[in-house]
Amino acid sequence: MKITAIDAIPVCVPLKAGLTTRTAHGEHAVSSYVIVKVHTDEGLTGLGEATVSALWSGETSGGTVAAIRDLLAPALKGMDPTRIHTVRARMDFLLKLNPFTKAAIEMALWDILGKSLGQPVWALLGGKVREEVPIKLMIGAFDPPAAVKLAERFLSWGVSALKVKVGLDAEGDLARVAAVRAVAGERIPIGVDGNCGWSVATARRTIPRLDAHHLLFIEQPIPVDDPAAWTQLRRVTTTPLMADESAFHAAQAWHLATHRAVDIVSVYPGKNGGIAATAEAVHTARAAGLSCCMGSNLELGIGTAAMLHAAAALTDIRSEQWPADIIGPLYHETCLLKEPLTLGPRAARIPDGPGLGVELDEAELARRRVDR
Repeated sequence: MKITAIDAIPVCVPLKAGLTTRTAHGEHAVSSYVIVKVHTDEGLTGLGEATVSALWSGETSGGTVAAIRDLLAPALKGMDPTRIHTVRARMDFLLKLNPFTKAAIEMALWDILGKSLGQPVWALLGGKVREEVPIKLMIGAFDPPAAVKLAERFLSWGVSALKVKVGLDAEGDLARVAAVRAVAGERIPIGVDGNCGWSVATARRTIPRLDAHHLLFIEQPIPVDDPAAWTQLRRVTTTPLMADESAFHAAQAWHLATHRAVDIVSVYPGKNGGIAATAEAVHTARAAGLSCCMGSNLELGIGTAAMLHAAAALTDIRSEQWPADIIGPLYHETCLLKEPLTLGPRAARIPDGPGLGVELDEAELARRRVDR
């Protein structure tokens, strides 16, 4: 089999009214992503998705389209799409960084491989270790009344775990977490995510005050550049610490482990650079004595399917302990799939069809694409 062409289609999908979000990285009201189609000479087409964000990885929709159109697609044409690691090596040689761009192509290769064998991606990864993936819903960094309103909405759906965004003003962050804990009660696990927003000094002062709210974890409260700084936070709390922006790939996860800096590593195909790279990061974390949580960049349907296959097959993505952020389609006006995935309220179901097990809604794609 050979790759004959790769399409990179920019789309713009707003978040649902009342479900836009706010973090230390800024406001997220509209998702400017890229849908990828990898075509082959045997008539199989693989689907991928680049959930790019300039504030997250430095990638943009326009940059991803240009990188695929002008650099990756010409170089990958004629290659065997089922030789995934060979294609990965070619992409890494041609283009440094850009994990979400590469992930979109790589997940499309897994989709083709699965379709060619009549097997879901989770089977190609070694088979399911869980039948469903527990999830948590996310509450943005809003004022306490707005955060409470959103928490009440999610709890009325039957959600069994929450994550609250912090990392802005420390006093406002503390008030938001206290308000959500009050409405959720003690039975609902709650974690917080700082998205690099606090300085180390602010984190050291603030985290002990968060301990009163019995948090499940504290995710990325400080910037990414100083792994040793995490060890200062360990001295002021017993709450598990989770790295996200500090661990884009396996080498960074290992570097954190050598400093005994964190307890949990957030992984997901987009950030890691693909499904195979997620597996590498998970295995690295396991070797270092760390566990993993499935994170998110608020994906649409294709990216979410890739996350589900990885979460289904990789034992050390411990979603039973650290509920996953497999929630993106719940926040968007459309997931761009003909048949939406089953997400929540307590757990997400794993697709069983060949490849990624999803089919693109071409009519909806045509409505949401922004290059015409």
